[in-house]
Amino acid sequence: MSKIFNGRYTAQTDEPFVVFLIGMRVNKWWRFDKWIPVSAAMGPMLQSLFTNPEKGFLHAEFYWNLSGPVLIQYWRSFEDLEKFARNPSDPHLGPWKKFNQAVGADGSVGIWHETYIVHPNQFECVYGNMPRFGLAAAMEHVQAVGRRETARKRLESNRTGTPVSEK
Repeated sequence: MSKIFNGRYTAQTDEPFVVFLIGMRVNKWWRFDKWIPVSAAMGPMLQSLFTNPEKGFLHAEFYWNLSGPVLIQYWRSFEDLEKFARNPSDPHLGPWKKFNQAVGADGSVGIWHETYIVHPNQFECVYGNMPRFGLAAAMEHVQAVGRRETARKRLESNRTGTPVSEK
């Protein structure tokens, strides 16, 4: 079990980063031949990313919703993410081509992703009584005290470098 950090924590970084959300939707559950290969393709990708941090991958959180898996990924840059997606020697391009050949537009399996480029002064987060999680697992994990105590203070402090209470 992961170590729990009692109290409130947040993430800190002075660098831009990318949040990449990716998921799959099973539209026809009886089409195991379509959705199981799509779902299984993510494991080797994540294994490669976790074992090769030089590719720019920082962290991921995995979930299942009612229609399929969802991953929240954190990347050092969009360029790193794009390079991984397009590089024939990385484990993404092959499964992507197979998906388009096997599923294409038949409607049995849906896929989606969203990409957000985040500047270091344009985010806030808080984690109470949690293990290192989400952005705080990808970046520096710091206590949410003083200028990091509230969402407003975290955002204002990020934008100006000065806590709201000191203005």
